[in-house]
Amino acid sequence: MIESVFLDVGETIVDESREYGTWADWLGVPRHTFSAVMGAVIARGEDYRETFQVFRPGFDLGEERRRRATAGQPEGLSEEDLYPDARPCLGALHSMGLLVGLAGNQTKEAGAALAALGLPVDVIGTSDAWGVEKPSPEFFSRIEAEAGCPSGAILYVGDRIDNDLGPAQAAGLAAAWIRRGPWGYISRIGQSRIDACSSSRAWLNCRSSWKSSTRRTITRPASRAASAVPPAPPDRASRAGSSARPGTGPGHWDTKRSAGSGQPAT
Repeated sequence: MIESVFLDVGETIVDESREYGTWADWLGVPRHTFSAVMGAVIARGEDYRETFQVFRPGFDLGEERRRRATAGQPEGLSEEDLYPDARPCLGALHSMGLLVGLAGNQTKEAGAALAALGLPVDVIGTSDAWGVEKPSPEFFSRIEAEAGCPSGAILYVGDRIDNDLGPAQAAGLAAAWIRRGPWGYISRIGQSRIDACSSSRAWLNCRSSWKSSTRRTITRPASRAASAVPPAPPDRASRAGSSARPGTGPGHWDTKRSAGSGQPAT
C-alpha cells in the first residue's frame, strides 16, 4: 500500500522552458537553436550540460551562475514556472492522507525557492542539501528515511527513466513516469516497467486505485519486463505546507547524474 509520494522537480512539477531560454540568451544564441542542440545531446544519452560546451567550449556552469547573479540575471524559480497542474495535484495527494515530498538533483537555492512558494508538501529535499544525488542508491535511501516508511510503500514520480524511475525501482520504490519535458519524450522505456498516465487527471485516478490496492503496474525492482507506455504527464500538486522542510534544489537546474555515465545530468 502506497503511504508516501515523492516527486522530482524539473519537468515534473516545474516547467524549465523559461530558464533554459534565459541560458540561451546569456550565451547569445537563438532559443530554438539551444533547444535543438540540447535535444540532440539528450538523445545521445549525454549529460545535458554538454549543450553549453557546444556553444562555448570550457563553459563552467558554476562560474556562469555567479556571473549571471552579479549581472543581475540570476537563475530563478517562481510560481509562473510551475506546471498548471502542479499545485492541484500536490493538494489532491495530500488530501488523500499521503506524506508528500519533492526530491530532485537541485541546488540549495532552488530548494529555498520551492519552500518560498508554500507548496502543499511535507518534505523538500535537494541533492545539494542532502549531499547525495540521483541516480545513487543513497539518494533514495534518504527519501525512505524522510518518508518514515518502507521503500515499497513509497511512490517516486519523475520524467526521466535513467535518473528517476530506474534507480527508484532498483532501490525498492514504486515509480511512475510523467512524460513531459525533453527527457519525457526522448527517453525510451528500455527494461523498466513503469506506470504512465496521459493526463494529470488520469494520474490522480490511477492514484485513487492504489489507495486500496498496489496491483497497479507501477515500477517494482523485481520485475524488469518491458512495457509500452503512452505519452502522459501526471497532475501537479498543491499542498501549501507550512511543515515543508526545505532541502536543496537547483533553482531550476538539476545536478543529477546520467545513469551509467557517471556524469551529472538533469
